[in-house]
Amino acid sequence: MVLALVPQNGVGDVAPGEPVTVGATGGKVTEVVVTGADGRVVAGQLAADGSSWRSTEALGYGKSYTTKATGEGTDGKAMTVTSTFATAKPRRQVGLSMNPLDGQTVGVGQPLAFYFDTAVDRAAAQRAIQITTSPATEGGFYWFSDREVHWRPRDYWKTGTTVTINAAMYGKSLGNGLYGREDRHATVAIGNSVIALADGAAHQMTVSINGVVARTIPISMGKKGHETPHGTYVLMSEHTNYVMDSSTYGVPVDSPQGYRTKIAYASRMSNSGVFYHSAPWSVRQQGHSNVSHGCLNMSTENAAWMQSIAQKGDVVIVQNSGGPNLEVWDGLGDWQLTWEQWQTGGKT
Repeated sequence: MVLALVPQNGVGDVAPGEPVTVGATGGKVTEVVVTGADGRVVAGQLAADGSSWRSTEALGYGKSYTTKATGEGTDGKAMTVTSTFATAKPRRQVGLSMNPLDGQTVGVGQPLAFYFDTAVDRAAAQRAIQITTSPATEGGFYWFSDREVHWRPRDYWKTGTTVTINAAMYGKSLGNGLYGREDRHATVAIGNSVIALADGAAHQMTVSINGVVARTIPISMGKKGHETPHGTYVLMSEHTNYVMDSSTYGVPVDSPQGYRTKIAYASRMSNSGVFYHSAPWSVRQQGHSNVSHGCLNMSTENAAWMQSIAQKGDVVIVQNSGGPNLEVWDGLGDWQLTWEQWQTGGKT
C-alpha cells in the first residue's frame, strides 16, 4: 500500500491555513497524529471508509510539525510513515474587513464588499472567499483595485435570500510573503425590495416596496452647477441629526455657497456626498425645481418615512438630473456596470 502525506517530509514555508492530508492507495488509513514541536496534537477527521485523513484546525505560523500516519494494506500488513515540515513565517499578515456584517439585513442592491489592508494576489485572495446563497443566486467577483473586491448577483437579490460568507483568510498565502491574519464569516439576510426612482425632470421620487408603489415623494435635486449624478445608487447608511458641511467637498463654510447644517434625517447614497435627506427649507421648491447642492431634498415627514421602511442596500435610481454619470467606484456604484462588464473581473 501507499500512504501519501501532504506536506511531505522536509518541506518548509507551508501555508498554515492549508490542511494536512493523508491518503491511502491499496489499503486504508487507520490512525494519524499530527504533533507540534510543543507536543500539542492537531485535530483531524478520518474518512468513514478509511481512504483519507484531513486536519480540521489551522496550524500556527513559523512552527514545526510531525505527521505520523499508520495504515493497513489490503494484504493485512501495517505501514507507518512520518513527515516533518515547517510552516511559513509571513512577511506581513493581511487584515480583511467586509460589508455587510454578520447578522445584518440588507436591501436587494447590496453588494458584498471586501477590503484588504494592503495589495494582495487577486486569484489567491478570491479562492479563499466562498459565497453561498439560498436560494442559489448567480453572481461573481469584480476587483476595483488590488485591495478591494466586490461580489454582486447578476440581478438584484430576491427578498428572503440568505447569504453565507466564508472568508477563510487565516494562513492562506496572498502572494509576495503575505498571509491572511484571520478568517471572517457572516450570514446576511436580504430584506424587502425597496427601490426608489428619482426623476429630476418631474421632481418626484416614486418608492416601491416589493414591486408595489408605496409613496410618491416631491423632491428637489441639484441645481445648475451642482447637478446630481445620474445612475443606480445603493443606500450606504442612515443617520439622524447629521451635520452636513460644505467644506468636506472643498467649499468653505464661510463662502457664499458654503453651509454647515444639522439634518434631522439623512441617508447616504455615495461617498462623494449625495444623500436623500430632510430639507424643510426647500419644501416650496420640492416637486417643482432643483435647488440643492446635489442631494435629494424632501420634507422631514417623507425623509422620516423613508428611514422607517429602508435599510442599507436599497436601490435609488436617479434619472433626468442633468448631471454626469455616477462613477462605479463612488460608494457602491456596482450596478453602473452591466453584467457583461462585471464578468470581466475588474481593473488590471
